[in-house]
Amino acid sequence: MTRTLFILNDAPYGNERVYNALRLAGALVNKEDQHVRVFLLADAVTCAKAGQKVPEGYYNVQLMLRKLLQKGELAMCGTCMDARGMTEAEILEGVRRSTLNQLADWTIEADKVLVF
Repeated sequence: MTRTLFILNDAPYGNERVYNALRLAGALVNKEDQHVRVFLLADAVTCAKAGQKVPEGYYNVQLMLRKLLQKGELAMCGTCMDARGMTEAEILEGVRRSTLNQLADWTIEADKVLVF
């Protein structure tokens, strides 16, 4: 099994880095013998904010994360959450608050690490 770790740094909207990272992660998670993990750092923690409302026809990062959660793992930096005033009550179910130590462990365990 190939283990791929995605590390996302950017806000969910404004550029397409997160969108493209989640598209790739979504494609990989549906392939045979793939294990996908996504770790949200910095402004990317806002990707996991529940209740996102976007204009009709625009991609919705919340929906993309929900699909990933069906087969993959998602975690987010607790320090980054705190810096942005986010609480665990505001995040999508299934995404867990985590630490840099967890990211270090996931990095060691990964066969591939992609940073967006």
